[in-house]
Amino acid sequence: MSEQPMQTTAGEPPYPSPAYSWYVVTVLMLAYVFAFLDRTILSLLVEPIKRDIGVNDFQMSLLLGPAFAFFYVTLGLPIGRIADRRSRRTIIGIGVAVWSVMTVVCGLAKTFMQLFVARIGVGVGEATLQPCTASLLSDYFPREKRGRAISVYSMGLGIGAGLALVLGGQVIASISGAATLSIPLVGEIYGWQIVFLVVGLPGLIVAGLMFTVKEPFRRDLIAVDDKESDQLSIGEVVSFMVARWRTYGTHFLGLSIMSIIGNAYLAWLPTVFIRTWGWSIAEISLWYGLAISVGGIIGVNLGGWIGDTLYKRGIKDGHMRAVLYGTAILIIAGVLLPLMPTPWLALLFIVPHAIGAGMPTACGPTALMMITPNQMRGQVSAVYWFVISILGLLIGPTSVALVSELVLDGPADIRYALSLVSGVIGTFIWLLIINLKHYKKSVVEAEGWAETPAA
Repeated sequence: MSEQPMQTTAGEPPYPSPAYSWYVVTVLMLAYVFAFLDRTILSLLVEPIKRDIGVNDFQMSLLLGPAFAFFYVTLGLPIGRIADRRSRRTIIGIGVAVWSVMTVVCGLAKTFMQLFVARIGVGVGEATLQPCTASLLSDYFPREKRGRAISVYSMGLGIGAGLALVLGGQVIASISGAATLSIPLVGEIYGWQIVFLVVGLPGLIVAGLMFTVKEPFRRDLIAVDDKESDQLSIGEVVSFMVARWRTYGTHFLGLSIMSIIGNAYLAWLPTVFIRTWGWSIAEISLWYGLAISVGGIIGVNLGGWIGDTLYKRGIKDGHMRAVLYGTAILIIAGVLLPLMPTPWLALLFIVPHAIGAGMPTACGPTALMMITPNQMRGQVSAVYWFVISILGLLIGPTSVALVSELVLDGPADIRYALSLVSGVIGTFIWLLIINLKHYKKSVVEAEGWAETPAA
């Protein structure tokens, strides 16, 4: 593949109306909300699940991480390939339906293995969302507005995590008095199983909304080696990425810092409050949910604003600088939060922690869209989510449990394990620093063939 692909724009229709485009962003954001809600709710149910089906912390870490992660990350790669060739809205719609149904199945599980298999199903469904969304939004918004659109979509992370904590905790509190509940056609189930039913069923409505989204015209196609095509071979995609391995490699691995620390916190912070300060699930879920929602929403919008502002000022690596700033905040808060002497000081640190996580969450995908041609955006996004997800979901929750049990003194030291993991992983921030100069070169290159050059 040649180093300089050539842009072909002849015959392209105008972008969809702003009102409809933002409707699409809203639907996709709702899908992200329910994706994160269904994924995260398990972290609130650690203690009752351990009690009722007899599992230990390591088995819980498998449910929190690997059970979900394996198919979530591996299926994203072929789905990204399909997203560059087929209807992305249909792929997402089917995926939302699958993960919603499998969340309900989690609520019907009676054993560890049944719950493990159901969590795999949730991962299979959610594997459709990220590779397709980045590609889809790129065809709804011109280059100079994609950062804002992706930031608004990314608000689904904070909202979803907050809902999982606030609503999930209140449901848990309302059913905590009963050891089991009787459901028609289902029979006797534990109270925590009701939570999965409550959060899983509404996702089917979002699946229906996805089919009100129109598949947009694919634009910003490039010519490779003087050949015009709306599809590229796998070899051409690989060749493009390999030629720019320094940019993509440091981007993917650098963003994994956020993913590992973020997933570790989502999995174990509620348990830290329960074991360390004796809080109930309802108490920690309410305050943690509110703090992470506020911080997450601020973070994604702040990151998008910083990235776009720097870029418009001629700072080519502006979006990756926003990623670096946010990751630094995340690491500092991640180390200090579990060490606080009181639960209220710990809660205070959740807000900057969520802000730090939100900034790279929004700007990481935006940065990729700035340097990646249309025909491979789904595939490159899939590789990105593969790397940060497999590292985040596999290393994050499990590393905290292993450090607690093998290095420290067991379950009571879970908060020190969370702080230690955050600090060790944070030393890899040098990857993001190195990325800046390589990313800047890639942006300059992309401006040569992008439809709308930098302002």
